[in-house]
Amino acid sequence: MTATVASHRKPRQHPLAALTGGGSRSARTARTAATLALAGAATATGFEGTAQAAHRPTPAQVKDRVDALYQEAEVATQNYNGAKESADTAREELSRLQDEAARRTRKLNAARTDLGTLAASQYRSGGVDPAVRLLLSADPQRYLDGAAVLERTGSHQATAVAGYARRLGSVRQVRQRAEETVERLADTEAKLKKHRVTVVHKLGAAEELLHRLTAEQRQRMAARDGARSGPGHHRTGRGDGPLDAIPGGAGAAAAAQAPSPRAARAVAFAYSALGKPYVWGATGPSAYDCSGLTQAAWKAGGVALPRTTYTQISSGPRVNRSQLAPGDLVFFYSGISHVGLYVGNGQMIHAPHPGAPVRIAPIDQMPFAAATRPA
Repeated sequence: MTATVASHRKPRQHPLAALTGGGSRSARTARTAATLALAGAATATGFEGTAQAAHRPTPAQVKDRVDALYQEAEVATQNYNGAKESADTAREELSRLQDEAARRTRKLNAARTDLGTLAASQYRSGGVDPAVRLLLSADPQRYLDGAAVLERTGSHQATAVAGYARRLGSVRQVRQRAEETVERLADTEAKLKKHRVTVVHKLGAAEELLHRLTAEQRQRMAARDGARSGPGHHRTGRGDGPLDAIPGGAGAAAAAQAPSPRAARAVAFAYSALGKPYVWGATGPSAYDCSGLTQAAWKAGGVALPRTTYTQISSGPRVNRSQLAPGDLVFFYSGISHVGLYVGNGQMIHAPHPGAPVRIAPIDQMPFAAATRPA
């Protein structure tokens, strides 16, 4: 009975026993080690898979994030453009104030010299008592005539003193304005540096994400982004290329539909810029950012637009989307951070972002915000 019970209660051999050499204590220790090893391997594999999944976003996720980074960089670019415009204005004003201060200082020095000459002359003529001078004078009438001249000279000196004080005050005012301009310029240049760092950081992050994709994935992304330099993927290759060089005469047709000759010239310029690279902060002629392109296009039309998207939107009356005409400026995103030049048929010419040249694209490609017709 005992043997039967013992036999009945004999523990079953663990499936790992065949791998570890039986059911002894050493075998159990080996089984435990093997179990832990297998569990660890499974866990490591799971973590590795999770880590790889976490660090390998899908192409769609990459595109969404890259688009967001480009849009953030565009905001910083427009801030940079605005600060640069302000800095350029401050430098011009400072140069003018410095020239004006130098000119007024020269006049002040001349007035000081005249004032000194008058003071010395009066001192010399007034050094002897008038009564004594009359007694010693061989010609009393001549002395009396001279005294009248001296009196008038004194009046002239008072006028000279007042003029000198006035010139001194004007020089001080100009120098004060120049000092204030220097401070404003320093503040603006600090903002320039900040915005430049932001732009470079955003674009660098976008580039890093794109490098995680294969060349084929990047090509597919570019194709979905509507990358093309013009109708038929063609550009003239010259910054002033004729409109009839574009297949189908799309540029000529758009110019003909423009509401004014100036708008027609702006459209013609935009078509001639197709294929030129995007460079943030650039205003041409070899590269552009979005507002740099529209500014250059309308400059060709004879209209001086301000530099940034958020100032260009006020360069003319607003236009309803249903009433867009070639040459109108179309703006995107709630912060008005991107602009293109409308060319008809729901299309615009714009400078998208780094790596994407000046191209034709549908205005539905981005969140439409407003439109303006420069005047």
